[in-house]
Amino acid sequence: MAKSKGGLTVSKVWELCEPIVEGFGLKLWDVRYVKEGADWFLRVYIDKPEGISITDCENVSRAINAPLDELDPIENSYCLEVCSPGIERELVRDEHFEQFIGADIMVKMRRPIEGIGREFAGVLTSYDEGMVTVTDHSGENEVTISKKDAAWIKLDDFE
Repeated sequence: MAKSKGGLTVSKVWELCEPIVEGFGLKLWDVRYVKEGADWFLRVYIDKPEGISITDCENVSRAINAPLDELDPIENSYCLEVCSPGIERELVRDEHFEQFIGADIMVKMRRPIEGIGREFAGVLTSYDEGMVTVTDHSGENEVTISKKDAAWIKLDDFE
């Protein structure tokens, strides 16, 4: 999949789904179009403060199915999944980082950071234009990374 094609697909699906999802009193968390093995998946992640139920997923899936077929943003066959971002949700969009300033996160880098390694955890202390600052749980060490250099950044249930 060419990056621009996937990005365009995600953008079109986001525009279509956001008002439908909000009509159920939910928030659209993320949209991903990914290939796993031989299969393509269109994943629509929804959220609400008290958590997502199976009924929420079913309602949104039914509501977006026909409009997606009509829009037809994807050439090949795919499996539509509507789901919760989960407890250890991946932070992707700017608003995700802004919402979770002060939260415990886990980071996996594409390449190791000298003295830290590829994986580390801490508190998300700031986010500014793609730059993520994480302070370790002792409060003594801080690292600032570019979001694009991370393989993923997820919420952590550290206690």
